[in-house]
Amino acid sequence: MARYLFIARYESSGMQGVLAKGGSARAKVISDAAQAAGGSMASFDFAFGDDDVFTVCELPDNRAAAALAMAVNASGLTHVRTVVLLSPEDVDAASHQDVSYTAPGQ
Repeated sequence: MARYLFIARYESSGMQGVLAKGGSARAKVISDAAQAAGGSMASFDFAFGDDDVFTVCELPDNRAAAALAMAVNASGLTHVRTVVLLSPEDVDAASHQDVSYTAPGQ
């Protein structure tokens, strides 16, 4: 299964929900959503700084990842960015794949 990093930032009203129900409740919501999308949540961590949550999910494909991100973003309480993660083996395979490329102006 593909792995995705979801980076979330709460609006103030979203953070009020975290304060009211706790961090474990939010992690369970995301775990349940990942399962509903056909995958699983590998990790869920709160953070200091500009971003509030870093979550890694294993999902069947980009459509499942997009569906999860769209559902969260549609709430209006959280802004999510999605990063596709590559394993070292994926990078090894990609580094051996022939690609025809010409740099700009060449």
